[in-house]
Amino acid sequence: MNQPTSKRKRLTPTTPDKPKPALKPAQEPENPNAVTVDVEAVKVPEMTEEEQSDRLNLERKVESAFVEAGKALTLGRSHHVNK
Repeated sequence: MNQPTSKRKRLTPTTPDKPKPALKPAQEPENPNAVTVDVEAVKVPEMTEEEQSDRLNLERKVESAFVEAGKALTLGRSHHVNK
């Protein structure tokens, strides 16, 4: 089952018949502990209207939760300072 991708991830289609260029010595990473990982992109079908609606509702719930958490932190700080 394909998992929905984050908005931050950028999918780039890959073609299996196109060989990937090898890492040349001049292109070696500066950090010797760095590792290059090849990630294959997966095409995800468009969301249905119901899925889009569900996603929007969930995004609103998350946004509301963050707002409430921010208010609680602010309230806690103001009570802590006033003691």
